[in-house]
Amino acid sequence: MQRDPEVYPAGRSGREAENEVDLGTLWHGVRRRFPAILLTALALALAVYLWSRAQPDVYEASSSLITTGNGDVGTLRDSQVTAPPLPEGALQEALQGPIVLGEVIRRVRAELQLAPAVRSEIAGDLQEELQKRDVRTVELLSRLDPGGNGIYTVTAQGPSAQAATLLADITAQALLNWDQGRALRGVQRAEASLRAQLAEVDRQLAAGTLSDLERQTLVAARASAQRNLAQATIQAEGATGSLELVAPAVPPLEPVAPKPLRNAVLTGLLVLLLGAGIAALRTVLDRTVRSEEDLLNFGLPTLGSIPRLRRRDVVFSGIVRAARQAGLYEAVGFLRVNLLGRLGNQPGRRVMISSTVPGEGKSSLTATLADGLAESGKRVLIIDADLRRGTQQEVWDKYEREHVWHQLSGTGGARTFQDALRAPENVQVMEAEQGVHVLPAGPGLHDSLTLLNRPDLGSLLGRWGQHYDLVLIDSPPLLAIADALVIGKHADAVLLVTEEGKTSLQAVRQVLRRAQGAGLAVMGFIINKVDASNQEVRTYGYGYAPRTKEAR
Repeated sequence: MQRDPEVYPAGRSGREAENEVDLGTLWHGVRRRFPAILLTALALALAVYLWSRAQPDVYEASSSLITTGNGDVGTLRDSQVTAPPLPEGALQEALQGPIVLGEVIRRVRAELQLAPAVRSEIAGDLQEELQKRDVRTVELLSRLDPGGNGIYTVTAQGPSAQAATLLADITAQALLNWDQGRALRGVQRAEASLRAQLAEVDRQLAAGTLSDLERQTLVAARASAQRNLAQATIQAEGATGSLELVAPAVPPLEPVAPKPLRNAVLTGLLVLLLGAGIAALRTVLDRTVRSEEDLLNFGLPTLGSIPRLRRRDVVFSGIVRAARQAGLYEAVGFLRVNLLGRLGNQPGRRVMISSTVPGEGKSSLTATLADGLAESGKRVLIIDADLRRGTQQEVWDKYEREHVWHQLSGTGGARTFQDALRAPENVQVMEAEQGVHVLPAGPGLHDSLTLLNRPDLGSLLGRWGQHYDLVLIDSPPLLAIADALVIGKHADAVLLVTEEGKTSLQAVRQVLRRAQGAGLAVMGFIINKVDASNQEVRTYGYGYAPRTKEAR
């Protein structure tokens, strides 16, 4: 198990090569999940479309206010009192507050042009938004220059065009009233101050201890205060704010919401983008065997990639017959040629087929490979060495035929691997098909190492396989129990079965470390249950028919 310099270039470790992101792998990962992403996007887009269609119409109207920044604060000598210019954000805060919004709510409830249900709905929404300090039914947009001059746009939404228009005008008028009230409150404070001055002067004049000069001074002050009070009363009538109505609201022709088609399209696109991103991220973070490139980092060849069989075909036809009908001829053919090319033509060579964990398909692949070897004229013996949970008997019983037993040694005797280990002088094997004989594992055995740890295990395997071209040993998973390490010492080659999208690269690394420590001759990998969409192969247009007894 030496590193191949072509696989591991100088200066680059296997872990670094493993962590590289291949764009082709990334694309395959996204493409494999794209049907599910597309169906999810279409389903959500349809749901959003139907939901949007069920929502009530929302109309929007707007009214405009203008402000001119004026730095002069009106005095009592002016003919008109004007409120000071508003600082940035002040009008927005006023709209969010109870003074302006409270007036809007009161006027909406008193608006006779709206139906009672509409008035109640709008007023209730505004009241709730006021309490949450998140007003959305009416909004204020500003476009101001650095000097404070510009336009405020009041936008209001309602269930009808008339409701939206009235609400926009009511809100604009409430803002104008609030702004005008700022100037009026200044004049009112001046009036209150002057009235207080007059009351104080009258109190002093009522006292009888004043001199003539003091009385004349107080009379003059009283006359001046009366003139100022009269002027303030007149100016209060003309007090004005810094805002002015530019354009009242106009009833809209079309609702602004809902927009079912737009919402559905945006939802579909968003789901597609998110789905593709998640699929790409999962592919990048996926540390499982996905293709032959992932296994190249371990410096061992991949001898074959076997497509996944449909579960229905396996249930009704059995693994071997389903493999023939599913067109696995080419995939098994590549595996057969690569295996024989590396083993040579010496008869009786023993090949152990194992995996990292259960469920990766090593037993079914062993049976399928034996069938392919028999098709090419080889005599194959399958030894089911998984004494804990043997499956070869179950695989070949799917043929529902009467099995013929052949004598390996002696006369009569053991018909299972565990019995053969107890009495190796008399062993029989089951003829699964022409050219394929099977020695089943037998019933499940917990203490399997007691039978396997015998010094003559290698010579027994050699004696049983001397009349066969190839002996395939179906062993337990290498990470599950230690049986495979004991059996693998007596095998000429070990094939490690990995399952696409399930076998982790870390598990493969652990298996190779254990195999190297035990002295196993690991020949290479087999990728099993490969998704058909990931198979970049081209096939000829011929059919492959199952073998018949006459054809054999």
